Amino acid sequence: MSIDHRGLIEIPASKLEPGMYVAEIDRPWLETPFATQGFYVRSAEDTAYVQQHCDYVFVDPRRRRPPSTMQTAATTAQRQHYRNHTDLDREIATAKDDLESASEAVAKVFGRLRTNGHLDVPGMQRAINPLIDSVLRNDEALAALIRMRSRGDYFYNRALSNAVWAALLGRHIGLELATLKRLALGAALVDVGMSKVDSSITDSDQPLTDEQHVQMREHVLHGMELLKQAGNVDRDVLQIIANHHERYDGSGYPRGLIQDEIPLLARIVGLVDTYDAMITDKPWAPGRSSFNAMQELADAKDELFQGALVEQFLQAVGLFPTGSIVELSSGEVGIVLQQNPTRRLRPKLTLILDADKRPLDEMVIIDLGSYAKEDGNSAALWITQELRPGDYGIQPDEYFL
Repeated sequence: MSIDHRGLIEIPASKLEPGMYVAEIDRPWLETPFATQGFYVRSAEDTAYVQQHCDYVFVDPRRRRPPSTMQTAATTAQRQHYRNHTDLDREIATAKDDLESASEAVAKVFGRLRTNGHLDVPGMQRAINPLIDSVLRNDEALAALIRMRSRGDYFYNRALSNAVWAALLGRHIGLELATLKRLALGAALVDVGMSKVDSSITDSDQPLTDEQHVQMREHVLHGMELLKQAGNVDRDVLQIIANHHERYDGSGYPRGLIQDEIPLLARIVGLVDTYDAMITDKPWAPGRSSFNAMQELADAKDELFQGALVEQFLQAVGLFPTGSIVELSSGEVGIVLQQNPTRRLRPKLTLILDADKRPLDEMVIIDLGSYAKEDGNSAALWITQELRPGDYGIQPDEYFL
C-alpha cells in the first residue's frame, strides 16, 4: 500500500471495504462500465463488481463514509448503452420543432436575466429537456440542425449548442439520464456570468485586449454567484460552471486544476464549449470547419483536454458531421447524410455537383464506406475537404428541412 502526492492510497481491488471512496482506477474509465470516475463502495457486492474490471484502485481516505449515508456505488455507476430508435429523416422534423421551442424558451430565460438579474434555472432545464430526448432518440438529427441553423443572439444560441454537444458526448460514453440532464444544463449555463461583464467587452466586434480578457474571465465567478442566488442548484451543475475553463495540463482558470482534479462533467463541458466556439462565426473571424476544429482538439489531447474524451467526442460527432458540405477527390461536391460508425472518414452522402461544379440533374446517394470504383479500389474516392455553408450556392438545410 502506498500514498501518492495527491493523498490517494493504492490498494488491490480485492481489499476494498464498504465506506471507501474510489477516486481513481487502474485504467481509463471509458474502458469500464463506470459512468463516472469516483464513487463510494457500499457493499461487498460493489467490491466484487469493481474486481471484475480493475486489478487495483486508488482510494481517498479523507472521503470515507458510513455505508448507510451513501447514495452512489459501483453498481449504480454502470454505463448505459443507447441505440437510435428513430430514423434521421423522421427525427429531423421533430428535432426542428423542439429546437425552435427551446430557442424561444432560452431567449426568455436570458431576457429575464438581463432585465432583472434573476436566473431561472428550472426554466432552462425545461427548455433543454426535449433536446436531450431528441439526442437519445437519434444521435445525428440535432447535431446536424445545430450546425445548419442561422444564429441570432450569440450567448443563448451558444447555450443551446453547448447543451446539444454535451448531451451527444454524454450519450456516447453512456452517462445515465439523470446525469445527462445535469450535464446538459451545466453546459447551457456556462456563459450566464457574461451578463455581468461590461457590454462593451461582450459586444465588441474586435479581438479583446489583455485587460479585457481578464475581465471576461470573471464571468466564471459571476456565473457562480447567479447560480447560488438562484438556489437549490445541483452540485454537479455548480462544478461545471466553476471548472469549465480549467484545462487538463493546468493552464486553465480560475484555479489551475489538472487532470482528474477537474470534475468529469466539467471536463466534458470544457471540451464541447471550446469546439462550439471554434465552429461559431465571430465578428472578427469566421468559424472553423468542424474538421479543422476536430484536428485542433486532437492536437491538444492530454494537454488542454483529456485524450480519451477527445477521442470519444470525435466518434460521437464524426470528422465530417452530418449536414456538412464536402468535396471529394473526384472534384464532386456533396452533403453528408449519415455517419459511418466504424469508418468515420467515409460517411454516406448525397452528391450535388459534378466534378466541374455543375449541378447534377438528379442527386446521387453514395456510401463511401462501401463505395468501390469499377477497378475494385474501394479507396479510390475520398473526402478532400469540408466546405462552408453557401459555397457553390449550397445551403445544407435545403436538403434536410
